[in-house]
Amino acid sequence: MTVNPVGVISMFYARPFGPAHFPLFTAMRKAGMDFVELLVPEPGELDLAATRMALSETGLGVELAARVNLSRDLASDDPAAHEAGIAYLCGCVRIAAALGARRVGGPLYGAPLVFAGRMPTPVSEDVRRARVDRVVAGLRKAAVVAADHGVLLCVEPLNRFETDFCMTTRNGLDLVAQVDHPSVGVMLDTFHMAMEDDSVAGAIRMAGRHLVHFQANENHRGFIGSGHLDWNEIGRALADVGYDGPITLEPFRRNEHRLGVGLAQWRAPTEDESGRLAASAAHLRNVLALGRRSTSGVQ
Repeated sequence: MTVNPVGVISMFYARPFGPAHFPLFTAMRKAGMDFVELLVPEPGELDLAATRMALSETGLGVELAARVNLSRDLASDDPAAHEAGIAYLCGCVRIAAALGARRVGGPLYGAPLVFAGRMPTPVSEDVRRARVDRVVAGLRKAAVVAADHGVLLCVEPLNRFETDFCMTTRNGLDLVAQVDHPSVGVMLDTFHMAMEDDSVAGAIRMAGRHLVHFQANENHRGFIGSGHLDWNEIGRALADVGYDGPITLEPFRRNEHRLGVGLAQWRAPTEDESGRLAASAAHLRNVLALGRRSTSGVQ
């Protein structure tokens, strides 16, 4: 019976994540993690050979999360930014291969919004089509490099406050269909899905075989089980589509309730949250197991 690897995003602990944080790999394993999802390191942040060795010593797998911005943006009408976006994704693929990662996920299409200082504005149909064409062309070029390195590019729809290009599972599937390359698939994140999809479970079933990476987050980005998402239904949907890939936990919401403190910002942990992370992973594994039993007809 398939058991999905469960991991945690490196931002749960530190950002940026550097050599000084390698001892955290042991803490991740003790909390029950099978892998870490590292942000693709910027130049000088990580020595790839040393990082791979540190991961191997703790038996921890690795996946990668890309970091796009306005200067490397496939959707951009600035040729320099567009080309930089392609070069960045190709670089991400090579870094993934060097680390032993199978996946590079995130808003690979670019088009970042408020976190990049760009506000959403209506565009004409010609501009919309041109943007789509640029993204499709850029992803096709990056996909060739990904195929050569045995890496998957995982397109993640984000909510309307973080992009105005790919916001729903249907958008993600449309983009993947237009790129039409076996090295490009859909990555889903329940945090974004809870805002933009009609049904989280329905969207998973819609994605089906195109689903190549999954992030399990509560509606408020806390530890799963602490919000109002129906994890039993999510587990059944993942089982229904036969998803056997990795699942990343991204619990960013700390115990911060002071008036005037923004939630859409990263904050370093102020206490040891290993117990809550382990409990969250255990809860996820339980609902996944129940979903598989339900799908197989075992009660």
